[in-house]
Amino acid sequence: MAPDGERSLDDAGRRALWAVFVATFFVRFSFGTTIAVFVSYITGHGTGLSPSEIGVAGMVSAMAPLGEFSTVLLSGAAADRWGRFPVLFGGMAGGVVLFLVVASTRSPLALGTANFLFGIASGAILAASLAVVGDRAGSDERGFEMGRFDAVNLFGWVGGYAFGLGLAGLLPNRDLGSVFVVGAVALAVGLFVAARLIRSTPVAPIRTSFSLRTVLGSAFRTTVLVVTLPWLVIYCLIGTALAFLRPAASGVGIGTGYLALAIGAGGALLVLTQPFFGRLADRTGRTRMMTVGAAGFILVLLFASLLIAVGPAGPLLVALGLSVIPALAYGPAALAALADLTRELSRATTMAVYSLTISLGMFVGLFASTALIARYGDPGLYPFFGAIAVVLAALTAVRWREARRATIPVR
Repeated sequence: MAPDGERSLDDAGRRALWAVFVATFFVRFSFGTTIAVFVSYITGHGTGLSPSEIGVAGMVSAMAPLGEFSTVLLSGAAADRWGRFPVLFGGMAGGVVLFLVVASTRSPLALGTANFLFGIASGAILAASLAVVGDRAGSDERGFEMGRFDAVNLFGWVGGYAFGLGLAGLLPNRDLGSVFVVGAVALAVGLFVAARLIRSTPVAPIRTSFSLRTVLGSAFRTTVLVVTLPWLVIYCLIGTALAFLRPAASGVGIGTGYLALAIGAGGALLVLTQPFFGRLADRTGRTRMMTVGAAGFILVLLFASLLIAVGPAGPLLVALGLSVIPALAYGPAALAALADLTRELSRATTMAVYSLTISLGMFVGLFASTALIARYGDPGLYPFFGAIAVVLAALTAVRWREARRATIPVR
């Protein structure tokens, strides 16, 4: 095999990457579509939520990241042990069944249980997918390929979320269960197309020697944690935004239709920027682009806080939208940096640390933000946003220190 930085994609490699891109888009599209209506489905309405309703919705929504957090390392280890695609496709098939289960009930207990199982499936899908991209792309092109992965990943989320908002605006609340049937169909389509793409692609052989202790030790090195921990605080913000964006927008007079259009436009922006930022990470270094992304997220938090304080002022909305653009640099740069640090034997488990941190972030973020909002109202988000900004800035500084102290150059 050629050295990692010189590896070129053969036909099987390209088909494997496209299978992951297709699977990722349909997975995120289906999840985004259903998340857009999940709070309304749980509570019976989507606006004017009481503190108790916010608490119930937040806890049920938090079950998915809790399920992912508690099992994703095992999913990653399974993908290292038995192969990427069996774990990926198993997670997708489980998701199809769970969507149909959710469509049949509105019991908070049943929905919380199903959402926990969704988290298990989501972690398996993400760990296996990222391992395939890391396996197939050499270090000199890894940022670009991770950028393409992040583009379809985020475009699926955003496109699905916008589509779900559109359905929520058209359907009466009693019919929202049909949205989860749509999610099941979309996920099944993705599974079918991805399976067709890799039909002639050799799968990874079952490993005959595998030390879970060695793999986990590699996955939790300091250099790995410095890359993954910023995702924890970033997803504290993202998890809260995904769960409560529709009610928050409605509260400041932004209709569901306008919100869906704005989010859809953002999805188009993601497709353009993620491969571009990934290529920049290949050329200028992972650490520089991660810093650009962290700075963008801090600006997002600043302008979001100002919007809470003064209301939906046009200049602040524009500034918030523009600050999202540099924030998008973080994903492809950090994913490439994480893949650079791994060996193929433990790549899925190490990439699962990414999934672990984002799921923990979504769980902690939903728990903290719902508690603060229930106690203090919207001003409760000020300390929440401030803590995220401070921790993100500190972790970025640690990354730079580690890069300077490394005996092997860190990109």
